Amino acid sequence: MAPYKDVTLDNGKEFAQHERVAQKLAADIYFAHPYSLWERSINENTNGLLRRYFPKGTDFIKLSEEEI
Repeated sequence: MAPYKDVTLDNGKEFAQHERVAQKLAADIYFAHPYSLWERSINENTNGLLRRYFPKGTDFIKLSEEEI
């Protein structure tokens, strides 16, 4: 069984190749409605946890693995 059944994405241009992602994951792709944060609850929760340690705009390329 595939690890993913479906994936919910933002509407950003970074997901322009969503068909390829769906095919590689063998999963259905859904898009969240704009300004509907509750449709992406895991993503928003993870962002909140990360912001406790890394402020918005942090350049992760400049951080060491130990810092992360």
